[in-house]
Amino acid sequence: MKFAGIIAEYDPFHNGHAAQLAAVRAAGADCVAVCLSSGAVQRGGVPILPESVRVRAALGAGADIVIALPAPYACATAEQFAAAGVHLLAALGCDTLAFGAETPDAAALLDAAQLLLSGEINALIRKKLATGMTYAAARADAAETLRPGMGTLLRTPNNILGIEYCKAILAQEAALTPLALPRLGAAHGGGAGEHRGTPMASASYLRGLPLPEWTAFVPAGAAALYAKAAAEGLLLDSAKFEVAVLTQLRMQPPENFAQLRGISEGLENRLAASVRQADGLDDLYTRLKTKRYPHARLRRLVLDAALQFPAELPMPPYLHVLGAKKSAMPRLKYAALPAGTALAELVQVGPQAAEIGRLHSRAVDFSSLCREKIQPMGLAFTAKPVVI
Repeated sequence: MKFAGIIAEYDPFHNGHAAQLAAVRAAGADCVAVCLSSGAVQRGGVPILPESVRVRAALGAGADIVIALPAPYACATAEQFAAAGVHLLAALGCDTLAFGAETPDAAALLDAAQLLLSGEINALIRKKLATGMTYAAARADAAETLRPGMGTLLRTPNNILGIEYCKAILAQEAALTPLALPRLGAAHGGGAGEHRGTPMASASYLRGLPLPEWTAFVPAGAAALYAKAAAEGLLLDSAKFEVAVLTQLRMQPPENFAQLRGISEGLENRLAASVRQADGLDDLYTRLKTKRYPHARLRRLVLDAALQFPAELPMPPYLHVLGAKKSAMPRLKYAALPAGTALAELVQVGPQAAEIGRLHSRAVDFSSLCREKIQPMGLAFTAKPVVI
């Protein structure tokens, strides 16, 4: 391993992320690239922290180069999120993909990925779906039936995402070796913990706390960045986000909802009716909820509808560098996709690049509207890269 890649959100970057970067270095990486969600996040929202803050936190803790995972992919399903990130890091020239897992056994996760890519599991998944199971539960049960013990791997969040990374590596025949690392001190979505005396907490746990209570769980440099961003009014205002989403939904003709990715079984009609009645986002999600659709999927569906993201997307057509150490910049010369720090130049390489740039900019403008202090439009094109 010489050039390792990580796919992340860092919203916020915390001690566990810093420990992961250190572990990747200890495993032999000379250079570490981060593919960072930009403009949107996978939980179906926009980042709490502005992009430049998350980039600076990563570079300050040991990353060498940070590239964007454009918004349409950043708020996609785990499968699409993973596929886009693997595609970008492979194109950048990474030889290893590092990620956290509840079961840090890359061989076992690759075996699970191979099973999911094979045709033998699909009929069994469909049979279990017909009983009313969610897709995730049906898939885990089907895997357990075919390979006793494997279903356990598909029931924990980091393993699930790690398996999606492995699926993408196999499907794309990417020259990436998976490196599964243990989560330290705190489970995904769980409470606080510690590892070797260092306080640890998941990003989702921290997002539920007031900013001053993050301090023990994040590196000192990151804490300073977060405090500065808060003082400048750059943190997410959840009330503005709620009004912005509902405004976008109410202004659209209901027929638009039928074009969304992931829409099936009349869900577009349920969405249209719920939009008319909901008095807030939580109410909207509650009205949409069924046994078949998990909450995260519905949140992504709602954001897709608000941002009018199309059902079909090509693989990301460029490498947009958000930040880097000067020593890492020469690696861009060997990239397999157009690469650079100026999105305005990257969108000119072809029609697909122009379309992805347009959709990404729409999400960044939307996110800018949802800050405590509303930011100007066009930041996707005008924000300066972080070069140190």
